[in-house]
Amino acid sequence: MKWIDGNRVEITPPKRCKKLTGTRFAAVLGLDRWTTPFEVWCAVTRTYEKPFEDNKYTIAGKTIEPKVIEYLNKLYFGGSLKSPTDIYGENYFQKTWGDFFPKERVFGGMWYALAYNDKGAVESVIEIKTTGRVEDWADGKAPHHYALQACLYAYLLGVDHVVMVASFLEEKDYVNPEAFEPSIENTIIDEFLVSERYPQFDKFIKAATQWWDKHVVTGISPAFDETADKEILAALRKNVVESDEDLTSIIEEAEKLKNVIDTVKASIKDYEKRLKKLTESIKAYCSKQFRDGDNKVEIEGNDYVFTLTRSERLTIDEDALKADGLYDKYAVSTETFRFTQTKRK
Repeated sequence: MKWIDGNRVEITPPKRCKKLTGTRFAAVLGLDRWTTPFEVWCAVTRTYEKPFEDNKYTIAGKTIEPKVIEYLNKLYFGGSLKSPTDIYGENYFQKTWGDFFPKERVFGGMWYALAYNDKGAVESVIEIKTTGRVEDWADGKAPHHYALQACLYAYLLGVDHVVMVASFLEEKDYVNPEAFEPSIENTIIDEFLVSERYPQFDKFIKAATQWWDKHVVTGISPAFDETADKEILAALRKNVVESDEDLTSIIEEAEKLKNVIDTVKASIKDYEKRLKKLTESIKAYCSKQFRDGDNKVEIEGNDYVFTLTRSERLTIDEDALKADGLYDKYAVSTETFRFTQTKRK
């Protein structure tokens, strides 16, 4: 990997890149405020991907989304909905490698559910979200970066009908998602045709494909943003090297000694705090013992000599210096002290 002009990175593309999934699609179009094109590029080229850890939001989503599918199936779709498990069986992620569109070169990913017509053909793509941000769904419409996820899968499946579903959660639902029950009060449906909401959707596909060919195929990233991509850039700029055999033994010994030192330091922390207070008291006493012309005061203990040294140095009054640019005119003399304690011989 090398850094090149224009806030970009260049790599040798891997033999097998990840694909542009629904969650990445809007980002490469610049329509996702949460994810940058550079972050997507790093992920699909396997350059860097932010570590994933389950949190209360993802756990709630995994727990509640199957309930929402059941709710929709019963009340709106008359049992015609099918989940990935219905199509691919248990462990569908491992079976499909997380991609329901293996023949696609650029696009891939996994849909939440599909609705089938009487002839057994797919007629709708269902996308489910759990969120606490009601404000993002103004007028009951899905945000673009969510809607485009479902639109991409509809496009790949050759259907025009999309059903976006959002269940709005309160804090108690994140604490106990098992107790959540979808209802008309907490769950909304945004149903639309791709051809009506995004009549020029083909242009999105074309733009994303061009982005892929320009940045993924070539290995040259889109421009990064020092602020928005701060976490990723910090990881990329850290050079972690592997040690050879000779250095490995040195590192092992250094680590053992460091552990010993850290343990000792932790055990003496309270002593250091007390010693600091005592030496401050001794220093204060010494500072009162200076006579005219003295530049040092010493107090001898049984094991150590405590010394306070006085000296003078010239400092600059910076405010005045800035006012008229004269250095010598505003040089002032100040008195400083240096306190040491040395082991007696």
